[in-house]
Amino acid sequence: MHIAFVASEGVPFSKTGGLADVVGALPRALAALGHQVSVYLPRYRQTKLADPATVVRSITVPFDDEYRFASVVTGGTHSGVRFYFIEYPEFFDRDGLYGTPAGDYPDNAERFALFSRAVLEASKILGVPHVFHCHDWQSALVPVLLKTVYADDPAFREVSTVFTIHNMGYQGLFPPEVLPLLMLPWDLFAMSKMEFFGQVNFLKGALVYADYVTTVSKKYSQEIQTTEYGFGLEGVLRGRAATVTGILNGVDYEEWSPQTDKFIAAKYSPTDLVGKARCKLDLLEAFGIPASAAKLPVIGIVSRFAAQKGFDLISQVADRLAREEMVLVALGAGDKPYEEMFTRLSLQFPHGIAVKVAYDNAIAHKIEAGADMFLMPSRYEPCGLNQIYSLKYGTVPIVRATGGLDDTIEPWDARTGKGTGFKFTEYSGEALLLTVKQALQAYRDQTSWHVLMRNGMNKDFSWSASAREYGKIYERLRLTHGAVAGAEKRAV
Repeated sequence: MHIAFVASEGVPFSKTGGLADVVGALPRALAALGHQVSVYLPRYRQTKLADPATVVRSITVPFDDEYRFASVVTGGTHSGVRFYFIEYPEFFDRDGLYGTPAGDYPDNAERFALFSRAVLEASKILGVPHVFHCHDWQSALVPVLLKTVYADDPAFREVSTVFTIHNMGYQGLFPPEVLPLLMLPWDLFAMSKMEFFGQVNFLKGALVYADYVTTVSKKYSQEIQTTEYGFGLEGVLRGRAATVTGILNGVDYEEWSPQTDKFIAAKYSPTDLVGKARCKLDLLEAFGIPASAAKLPVIGIVSRFAAQKGFDLISQVADRLAREEMVLVALGAGDKPYEEMFTRLSLQFPHGIAVKVAYDNAIAHKIEAGADMFLMPSRYEPCGLNQIYSLKYGTVPIVRATGGLDDTIEPWDARTGKGTGFKFTEYSGEALLLTVKQALQAYRDQTSWHVLMRNGMNKDFSWSASAREYGKIYERLRLTHGAVAGAEKRAV
């Protein structure tokens, strides 16, 4: 089948978060299964193309006050995947993808509406796919447009849409007047369509109009149908529960494996763990902690510092946590109170806690390889990747049982020798502290701990299994469309 991905970011061309990793990896896995795969992305200032070639010189996109003219350039074919970029410098040649430190760009509705329309028009020239696979609110207008403005366009008669939610917390909310500005029909401003507490909600539009909705783990697909995690859209999702499912994200083991990692001090594997000790010393040196601390368990954190990631829980018990017999290293940036918390702790406990307020890919790899445990106490986590990376590196995850964290980590049972990590359910600092203490206690029995490490290292969360699950959805939609088209012909 021909699958066209539509997304606002994708590695190696643009990235702010995990969405880009998915858009960089899943298409390759689908291509390896024999599918024809195209990826449409905006051409941002940060998008570096080795040999760009214009493949569509002009696409007309109507707006309320004028027409805009975009073009399409190709970034070539990578691992069997063809990349196309919507070029419109006025909207995309900016320092940030979605905004500045002061907030979102005020014209984001226009930016991503133009992107979505340009993708549809470009596909008429470059090849209409069987399925448009759209990701997050920035591409949510594609299924909306196909069921409204383009509903009678014969070019898209047999096209299906799959929409993947990467994080329900980001929905694309805009004032009602964006509808006429974007040349969208006013009847979309209804509770059963895109209206959401007096605003237009792009994400809701996709949840209403896409043929199939997926998210990035089984547990998260269930959680977002509840009041606690649905961000006001749980009723929409429950209303179409038969076409909502969770497919766990995979990871790229070409980049994240201790057997091949170019950023770490020594390579190691489940059958030869010697190199991990060298990685631990290298990690301590990178954070300015004496080598003598290597006898203690090291807990690593790589994260955005935000309440969603559970840092409010850490702040509740930070001083008691710091007094445990361990070392804690943290890498990340985000909300000022949490940056200041880690800075204060590192000054108060200089040999036990260290922080780098930044994002540094090389240091992130060193933490995965050199730490003994990895802490992810998230309030919610659609999928999570670092706990999966940690398993491969023999760095035992300590997680809260939510979303993909719950799906990927099995609780350790020393009596049976089964399990891959430690997890807690109650969202409280006390539950987090108790679970950390359990992990520290387990670490004292190094023979048992090595069994736990190898359990995780032998897990396989590569993209091939996820790609096969998506392939089943695409095929189901093609068969459904074929049956509907056949019925329509017989009726005529």
